[in-house]
Amino acid sequence: MAFGWIDEQAASRRRAGLVRTLRPRPADSPLLDLASNDYLGLARHPEVTEGAARAARTWGGGATGSRLVTGTTELHTELERELADFCGVEAALVFSSGYAANLAAVTALAPHGSLIVSDAGNHASLIDGCRLARGTTQVVAHADPDAVRKALGTHDGPAVTVSDTVFSVDGDAAPLTALAAACREHGAGLVVDDAHGLGVLGDGGRGAPHAAGLAGADDVVVTVTLSKSLGSQGGAVLGPARVVDHLVNAARTFIFDTGLAPAAAGAALAALGLLRREPERAARARAVAGELHARLTAAGLEAVRPDAAVVSVRAPSPEGAVRWAADCRAAGLAVGCFRPPSVPDGVSRLRLTARADLSEAEIDRAVGVISATRP
Repeated sequence: MAFGWIDEQAASRRRAGLVRTLRPRPADSPLLDLASNDYLGLARHPEVTEGAARAARTWGGGATGSRLVTGTTELHTELERELADFCGVEAALVFSSGYAANLAAVTALAPHGSLIVSDAGNHASLIDGCRLARGTTQVVAHADPDAVRKALGTHDGPAVTVSDTVFSVDGDAAPLTALAAACREHGAGLVVDDAHGLGVLGDGGRGAPHAAGLAGADDVVVTVTLSKSLGSQGGAVLGPARVVDHLVNAARTFIFDTGLAPAAAGAALAALGLLRREPERAARARAVAGELHARLTAAGLEAVRPDAAVVSVRAPSPEGAVRWAADCRAAGLAVGCFRPPSVPDGVSRLRLTARADLSEAEIDRAVGVISATRP
């Protein structure tokens, strides 16, 4: 029977407690949300939703084509200028998703004969970029600049190191300054995914590379997503203008993909404007993360100290994590549930989002529910 192997894999997932299901949420969900990536609470902000609506009314429901044909509007170029200026880089290029931006950056900057040094904890989009690139990939120990330095020392030719700035599973930050130093010793480039840093880290949320003093460096390329702190959708590559020009001509996920929908571009622009006016949102997200970690740890739970806005709480097993998340939901709290193969170390977790707009009462409620429902 065609695709008969699918049934075997489905049975294997059921036995391992790893079945994933879609759960549509209503627009007026009563759940307290600690599961989304809306770190700054901007996805439903009136200025952001109006920015989306205004862009749709002006430019239509879709971009109508690839960026190189009809998919680049004046709105897209305005967003690119604002992103570059906000993050302190020379140029920016907007993609339809953060995933597409990562695929573009890695594949276009790792030609045949090059070496890609990839952190073992990297996001799936970076991993897939490494798999699709024509260079050779060497995976090194997590957040280990010495391992990066050793790997680079074995190669004579073009090389690039790729890493998340904030890792999505445990919320720990990469040692960016040390990574950049290791790359510079060997003339290698550094590509970092700041999906979980933009809007949370750096001066007023300008991101982890900005905080590390790497913004605007000619050997550093940054990817971001517009779907987390900015409450919209899409992604971008930030860096030197010559790198952006190269991507326009060489990145397949830019050349052959339909441009970002105008509504998403309009929402991201509005969110950037809000963040410029209200930079305290970034500090508040970090403060909420610290408070969640302190209270959960005090309650006897094994929570990883956050470096940004992701708070990870260890679960006893995949089945235990699923049951824990379900019990939280039944008590009115939405939390993330990470299980293998999404976690590189095989340890299942609850993943909490420390949103800047959470009140003290909501933090109390979340900690109470998570503590009371532990397996």
